[in-house]
Amino acid sequence: MASGRWNPVLAAVVVIALLCSAAVAEQRRRRLRFDSNNGEFRILQVADMHYAGGEATSCEDILPQQVASCSDLNTTAFIRRMILAEKPHLIVFTGDNIFGFDATDAAESMNAAFAPAVSSNIPWAAILGNHDQESTLSREGVMKHIVGMKNTLSQVNPTELHDDEDIDGFGNYNLEVLGVKGSELANKSVLNLFFLDSGDYSTVPSIPGYGWIKPSQQAWFQRASRKLQQDYRSAPAAQKTHAPSLVYFHIPLPEYATFDSTNFTGVRQEGISSASVNSGFFTTMVETGDVKAVFAGHDHINDFCGELLGINLCYAGGFGYHAYGKAGWARRARMVLATLEKTEKGVWGDVKSIKTWKRLDDKNLTAIDARVLWSKRSVGSRRKKIGRRRM
Repeated sequence: MASGRWNPVLAAVVVIALLCSAAVAEQRRRRLRFDSNNGEFRILQVADMHYAGGEATSCEDILPQQVASCSDLNTTAFIRRMILAEKPHLIVFTGDNIFGFDATDAAESMNAAFAPAVSSNIPWAAILGNHDQESTLSREGVMKHIVGMKNTLSQVNPTELHDDEDIDGFGNYNLEVLGVKGSELANKSVLNLFFLDSGDYSTVPSIPGYGWIKPSQQAWFQRASRKLQQDYRSAPAAQKTHAPSLVYFHIPLPEYATFDSTNFTGVRQEGISSASVNSGFFTTMVETGDVKAVFAGHDHINDFCGELLGINLCYAGGFGYHAYGKAGWARRARMVLATLEKTEKGVWGDVKSIKTWKRLDDKNLTAIDARVLWSKRSVGSRRKKIGRRRM
């Protein structure tokens, strides 16, 4: 081809690439921030939609009278009801967003699955489960498609990695939730959100079962947490302690199996389908000292929260109607509410408490199992008790 000759196809490709890049850049500039009116930040967790072909896709494990009218559209309707009822500041999709085996076109299924979040104009984030890549796109392809969608804050992987550095999986990133605009903490992250790819299935022949969070991911998590803590304790507006963190991924950790009906809120109706090896990520989170709660999906008819060594390990419960469930046991979603405290000057300060509850997809969107995950007051009381024991 002669130099300088106009190539309309190449020009179109360049324009599309620039537009996509601009869209991603615009998404990155959209910062999360606490509400200045009530000092709240509300997160809706949607786990295991298992979306496939829309109206043509049948539902699993429902009552006989529901069969004739039930499809993926019930999942869509549930998301819309939750958005209207709870008015979240962020929607988090924690994997198995589509059920790859039944999705003939992965991109189309994702577009339909995430449509309520996109049209709501509410920021949203997504991570992958073990079924998302089983259709027409690879695991990386699925995550890249998600990142290119409107209103998402999802990332394929951390942007701050060095050229010679690699990380396992796709969908490892963190989001910062800033303090109230105009307050002392307006430019600091007062709540840190981490998202990790827990994999799909083991790639080690001698290890059966599901995937796990790898050492490269844990190393990145430690560095990111350390930097956020340092920033929070540095001028301007240096804080005495670190901001709380919440962590989201799909496959539960082996530590979820340590709970029984005496020490959790919610129900456990099936086994804990974690990896068959323990990669040590729970210990990593304990060591960082800032993680207050972890949220997983994967096991659809478990929806409990239990505390272990200061960290709450929570399930969301199954959301999607094309996912397995339990007939008569309503699909559900988990909410998290972080609330700021007022300073002596009467302005919003840092996080005072983090609470959670679930809503059922019934006539009244019934709220159940409200629980305080963390509060500054409980931390102070615990320290006083420890101090008294040492005296």
